[in-house]
Amino acid sequence: MNDSTTAPVTTAAAADTGLEAPRRAPADVLRGARRIVVKVGSSLVTNEGRGLDEHAIGQWSRQLAALVRDGREVIMVSSGAIAEGMKRLGWTTRPKEVHELQAAAAVGQMGLAQMYETKLREQGVGSAQVLLTHADLADRERYLNARSTLRTLLALGVVPVINENDTVVNDEIKFGDNDTLGALVANLVEADLLIILTDQRGLYTADPRKDPSAAFVHVARAGDPRLEAMAGGAGSRVGTGGMITKILAAKRAAGSGASTVIAWGREPDVLLRLIGGEPIGTCLVADMPKQQARKQWMADHLQLRGAVTVDAGAVDKLVREGKSLLPIGMTAVEGDFHRGDVIAVRGPDGREIARGLANYAAAEARLLCRRSSAEFERLLGYAAEPEMIHRDNLVVTAR
Repeated sequence: MNDSTTAPVTTAAAADTGLEAPRRAPADVLRGARRIVVKVGSSLVTNEGRGLDEHAIGQWSRQLAALVRDGREVIMVSSGAIAEGMKRLGWTTRPKEVHELQAAAAVGQMGLAQMYETKLREQGVGSAQVLLTHADLADRERYLNARSTLRTLLALGVVPVINENDTVVNDEIKFGDNDTLGALVANLVEADLLIILTDQRGLYTADPRKDPSAAFVHVARAGDPRLEAMAGGAGSRVGTGGMITKILAAKRAAGSGASTVIAWGREPDVLLRLIGGEPIGTCLVADMPKQQARKQWMADHLQLRGAVTVDAGAVDKLVREGKSLLPIGMTAVEGDFHRGDVIAVRGPDGREIARGLANYAAAEARLLCRRSSAEFERLLGYAAEPEMIHRDNLVVTAR
């Protein structure tokens, strides 16, 4: 999609989408956003893989700078390193080998960072390159360091430009796509708004190319499970995400109170108009209150060290009553985790209902299944906490 094209349109008549309306007005959410994360995808940044789109990056940089001058704090999460590296290396199809992807990222990241630095500097605003992996956010100390660095940059009026550190990641530590990364960054800095700029107008109730009755979703509640059924489809030729990753990112961002907008990235002055309250794209409003940073960190873990399965009674205690997890309610233990690791808590059906910090290692937890705290000293040789996970270190993930 180039500058001469227009955003995708639909001839579908206005219709009730059947989605639950959010409690907050979208215009109020947009105008009130003070800390904003903007994510742009590879197809936009690289003009469908043809190389970095200098004009588009210049336009976004102009708008970012205007928001900074208006007293907003903004972070740019930008894809494009691998796609730019492919172009510089003369590759026409995305490689599958990890070492080739890493090489492309290393080549492309140079140009990507330079382009943002140049365009933001032209607007009188400083920029900073920040490369992250999931390991940076999975470790509590590194999470806090990243959070502190980003908040300091924002306080200085600098625009952090964030990308996944594709030159060193592997499948075990990848975020998977930059939609997820954008949501995690929104949670990390406690942003008010996540704006996902894409090559689509937003979300429809069905694929408008196949279903002429598909209605455009202007506004909905972030996390509504019906959104996921509407968001099928694969990513672009140069990217890894699709509409489903954006819907899931909005759900994740809502956990820290951030609403999400999915909009066409080439809409003129899209960022400025959105912050002015204009209803562009699909606005997914967060109705949930912000979680404590510690609990949000646990909720954001993409890879877990292990899990425990609990009975129906324990599910009720955790989800409805907000209690701690006691070993007597545990029926099985998976993995090889240590004390202090983040683990999942699963119900009898195998579905995750919560996660938290384990007070006991996996080997100890197996001994404690179905046991009362009065038996701990006999079983372990010492008496420690009565809980497997204390309620202060537990976050319910089932909705």
